[in-house]
Amino acid sequence: MKEQLTAAGLSYLRHAVTCAAVLYMSGITDPKVLANAFIAGLVGPLLKAIAPNEKQFGINSTSTTKKGK
Repeated sequence: MKEQLTAAGLSYLRHAVTCAAVLYMSGITDPKVLANAFIAGLVGPLLKAIAPNEKQFGINSTSTTKKGK
């Protein structure tokens, strides 16, 4: 379970950092705008996390079952 949470967290972080980096590389350096882009970058992965039919990181993910069962 810990490995799955770590993988999900890193996935969300990569997505959010990418959103902010794209704006920064295009010349937008306003910290408030970059912070908003970072937060907006978390929306997609969080929606994926709460989707009941998502297989990888969703609420009803089958990978959260205990090994050996």
